[in-house]
Amino acid sequence: MNIYHRLVQKEATLSVIGLGYVGLPIALAFSKHFKVIGFDIKEERVALMKQGIDPSKELEAADFNDCNISFTSNYHDLKNAHFHIIGVPTPIDNHNLPDLSYVLSASRFVGKVLKKGDYVVYESTVYPGCTEEDCVPVLEEESGLKVGVDFKIGFSPERINPGDKEHTITSITKVVSGCDAVALENIALVYEQIVKAGVHKAPTIKVAEAAKIIENTQRDVNIALMNELSIIFNRMGINTYDVLEAAGTKWNFLRFYPGLVGGHCIGVDPYYLVYKAKEYRYHPQVINSGRFVNDSMGFYAAKQLVKKLIQAGRNILESKVLVMGATFKENVSDVRNSKVADLINELLSYGLSVDLVDPFASAEEIKREYGFDLIDAYGQDYDAVVVAVNHQPYLTLTEDDFRKMMKGNGKGILIDIKGIFRNNIKELTYWSF
Repeated sequence: MNIYHRLVQKEATLSVIGLGYVGLPIALAFSKHFKVIGFDIKEERVALMKQGIDPSKELEAADFNDCNISFTSNYHDLKNAHFHIIGVPTPIDNHNLPDLSYVLSASRFVGKVLKKGDYVVYESTVYPGCTEEDCVPVLEEESGLKVGVDFKIGFSPERINPGDKEHTITSITKVVSGCDAVALENIALVYEQIVKAGVHKAPTIKVAEAAKIIENTQRDVNIALMNELSIIFNRMGINTYDVLEAAGTKWNFLRFYPGLVGGHCIGVDPYYLVYKAKEYRYHPQVINSGRFVNDSMGFYAAKQLVKKLIQAGRNILESKVLVMGATFKENVSDVRNSKVADLINELLSYGLSVDLVDPFASAEEIKREYGFDLIDAYGQDYDAVVVAVNHQPYLTLTEDDFRKMMKGNGKGILIDIKGIFRNNIKELTYWSF
């Protein structure tokens, strides 16, 4: 009997290692069909999930209902599983190099409990070749087993979009791959159990890895073009969003927009491809150029604000700025690799006083990650306000609301990173990408 039928008949158990934005939704989806073990190294997160609470604040309590799942932070419990899915973070280090420590650590945990006939499927975004060249040796060393002979492996890249309630794990076509035909067929059957949109069978694991890495690289390069255009148009005195609205009337115009590109996907994945390309003695120019542009936009926005303050006759060392939004994107709580931090650090380097608010972010995480204090409520004494993230609660703000935040009879500067207020500001000094 193959692994898929054993899972269906509850004779085998599926495990998910890493219960963050990617792992938890997958674990819960599978637990409505199979027996599931959800593993995470952070005991405090596991304690919340046992109470039906998503630490990432993406899922509702109802999503935990009717789930055949047990949560644990003890890797020894993984010995009771037979089909392991690894969905841990794959960040970059301070030198923009791949940090495989999490995925290799997860591989060691799984390797210690691996049995003959087991499956291991990686979902973490990596460069082509990582699964077979970096992860499999760890599995074999820890288990004493041989891939393809004693156990099977596969790669099925995650496609979860944090904050998106429409494009979920079940509604997005799932790319799957395996170490051989048998593995591919079984992995496809397992994922088809939860993915209504169906699966795409990639011919090799490397193809599946590459497919994922270029999804975000493509977006990164296109956004970089929009950011570069916004710099050019700013010097010309043209609003970039007005230009894009006009250009978008053509049917084949690609709808990308300027902005701060952070997070754990678009701002990270291209560096994995750049790193691997150099092994083949190729130095990507377009990808690196895109990364340079996008990584500089937080500093660029801060400098534009400082220029506006000087033009308004404000003393920079006595000026106070409110930054609204700290997360890497709208309506999520994740602050990892948020480019808002670059903007704030640049403002602080000029001697400005900066307050930071965010209705979704955790003050503890902001402090731990960046050293910033998150205030509960903003005041009415700011020289400028920066709407850095277009969270839903901010979309209803009016010019009068912003004027009340400003000192000097409501006169001040509004920096609108995403251009969401561009048609509604008449009196305040206004700037956007």
